[in-house]
Amino acid sequence: MNNIYTPQQQRILLIASLIIIAGFILFGLSGYISAFLGAGILYVVFRPWFTALAIKRNWNRSLVTTLLIIFSVVVIIMPFLTLSLLLIDRIQYYSQHTEDILNLVKKAEELTGYKITSQQNVQTILRQGGTYASRILPSIAGGALDFIVILGLMFFTLYFMFVQQESFQKGLQKYLPFKRDTQKELGESLKNNVNANVLGQALVSLVQGVLTGATLWIFGVPDALFWGTVAFFMAFIPVLGTPLVWGPAGLIQLSQGNTGQGAGILLVGVIVIINIDNLLRIMLAKRMGDIHPLVTLAGIVLGVPIFGILGLVVGPLLLSYFIVLIDVFERENKKQEKEVALAQEQVEVAAEQGKK
Repeated sequence: MNNIYTPQQQRILLIASLIIIAGFILFGLSGYISAFLGAGILYVVFRPWFTALAIKRNWNRSLVTTLLIIFSVVVIIMPFLTLSLLLIDRIQYYSQHTEDILNLVKKAEELTGYKITSQQNVQTILRQGGTYASRILPSIAGGALDFIVILGLMFFTLYFMFVQQESFQKGLQKYLPFKRDTQKELGESLKNNVNANVLGQALVSLVQGVLTGATLWIFGVPDALFWGTVAFFMAFIPVLGTPLVWGPAGLIQLSQGNTGQGAGILLVGVIVIINIDNLLRIMLAKRMGDIHPLVTLAGIVLGVPIFGILGLVVGPLLLSYFIVLIDVFERENKKQEKEVALAQEQVEVAAEQGKK
């Protein structure tokens, strides 16, 4: 019995079926997309280690992968989770005890002589900030089961990405709709973004967070550990970063009459913390991927509301991929135009020779 569809219709229906099924799969896994993104990021971070141990020294792949997973849990996941929970707890505290912030606002108004905002607006902003922070930062209290499932799925995916690395890479090369040169450019962009926004930026943020917390502690600011933790997260934002922490802290000290402490915080922030940031970024840019600050800033604004804390990496990566694909599109168009012009020139030469 003959099929009622033509070969072209069959091809169109096949593509449509694949798109529909893929849409259902993505919709079903949308709540756990961060697990696959996290696995990809950790794969890029740990791949040099895996290559050095499992490929060059012929260590057992399963053993190396298991050790890398344990290392990531102890060194990355647990400290980051602890910092996140600490930050969420204090933000929620301040959002529920707004009188502390309102007193600071009043003192700032008395110092400057300007009405900053109404008390009701400050309370609303604080409550919204607590809710937003709880949403973008990982929290066991907010959903223990989902958190465990995401971690398990992330490490399960990472395990097979390493153990079956060759099959994984061949699958990407086979099914990605790009030429080999484009795939290499995308891979290099991924490597640069992860190096710059995970390894490099995490190191810069850690140094700035420690310096900010230590500065506030030396000059007698309450909750220096908390504000140092806030500075760690804020340091991921280019340009603004830690000045959003030590700047207000210094101004608050000045408003309270603590001139020496306030001036000291501001001087250390301007002279030490900002310059350390610039120096580290210059040193790490050549080794860990040089990403333009505008791409990073716009990517963070784009990525964090969609992907949560992973948006710090995924957002700039999406913008970098967009720029790479635009360059590839432009290059392919120019190449095609040259091929068309060359073919047309050959036709004209053949026509002239035919006339002769």
